[in-house]
Amino acid sequence: MTTADRSTSISGRSTDTLGRFLVTARGNHFVSDARTGPAEAVQAGELLLASLASCSLSNIQLHAQERASGLTGGQAHVSYERDAEDPTRYAWIRLELRLSGVTQEEAATLTELFTGSCPIYNTLRRGGNVLIAVRTDVTA
Repeated sequence: MTTADRSTSISGRSTDTLGRFLVTARGNHFVSDARTGPAEAVQAGELLLASLASCSLSNIQLHAQERASGLTGGQAHVSYERDAEDPTRYAWIRLELRLSGVTQEEAATLTELFTGSCPIYNTLRRGGNVLIAVRTDVTA
């Protein structure tokens, strides 16, 4: 891992549509909607699930290539349920993987390699340190 890989940032900004945001990551731009917004674009919770799906598949694919395991494809289905007693958190996040071209034993090994090395999975599993800074723009 290079120093550049150790730190990443994205930015987001509100738009003129209530509950709609423009997110920018490395020059890639996409629209995200709040759960209470227009509900046309991907929502924040879905982005969280998408990051876990993407990280799991890319990580497994890399390990499979390194091991010459014969992996021919992979699918990830990720879901969550909002906690009924505390709606500020998810009661659970479930990741279901389907790997093609490998035995069940090799699929288990690839999954262990993924769970042992994926920062997104491990931050979600262990809980992470989130820091917040806020400032205002003075209006005239």
